[in-house]
Amino acid sequence: MAVDSSPVSTAIAHVSGLAQGVPLDRTLRVTLHFHPDLPFTDSSTLEAIADRGAYLSQFETQTGNGGLTAYPGGVRWKWESRMFGGAYDEHESAERPKYGSLNYRADPYGGSPRFGSSYFLLAEHTLDRTTFCFPDSVFEPDLFGTAEAMNLMEAAAAVDFDDPLDDYIEAHVHGTIDIASDVEALVLDPSYRDTPFAEIARSLACPVLWHDGYTVAVEKIAHYPDYRGPHIVDLARGIAHDGVLTPSILGRARGASFDPQDLKKVWHYIARFGTRA
Repeated sequence: MAVDSSPVSTAIAHVSGLAQGVPLDRTLRVTLHFHPDLPFTDSSTLEAIADRGAYLSQFETQTGNGGLTAYPGGVRWKWESRMFGGAYDEHESAERPKYGSLNYRADPYGGSPRFGSSYFLLAEHTLDRTTFCFPDSVFEPDLFGTAEAMNLMEAAAAVDFDDPLDDYIEAHVHGTIDIASDVEALVLDPSYRDTPFAEIARSLACPVLWHDGYTVAVEKIAHYPDYRGPHIVDLARGIAHDGVLTPSILGRARGASFDPQDLKKVWHYIARFGTRA
């Protein structure tokens, strides 16, 4: 019998050798967070996904809501090499894993809102080609899991995070994520209703759902200037409409000359303080 030496199989086998625990509850789902209106080439991330019919990795988009180090020799490249035993070192960007989180709390806002207002809810069968780590891979963790061996929920429960946006189990989905066959639903923020992004979403080969939405008054986040900095609160005040911020309002600011990293921090304020929970 031929041995499967594909990068996907090599990476999963490497992590399987590090994972410990019992099989994962198959009712749990992985969520892939993103901002649908994040610019990509001459359009948006959601439009690019619709055109491709598949989810794109940060190595492909060169955009994201975490660190932007997805290039050969970059920090993300190096930690992927470490986590996956060098499986992807010589392979194209499209072959690399896509990052998400295990929504083990069944949060309607998804498993890791830090990385976007909207998310793709992946189908059960994708669990078999997903690996996990805790904490985030940027911290070079030594705790790993797979669908067959997972004790990361216990590890996460033992940590008291100062910032709830840091509280997630990272997921790495290996192989192509086809919207038609690998996605159960696209879950959008309701601020995108009656916008072109809703129309693009309806063109996808998956159901479209809506969570309860993010809305926050600037005066609320002004009580927390130390969270991301007083200058970020000032930026949020300038972006807000009638003193209120939503994901779509923030999205409109992305077409202006603001620093994308500052806008990312405005999103952190919305994500942390703007839920209806």
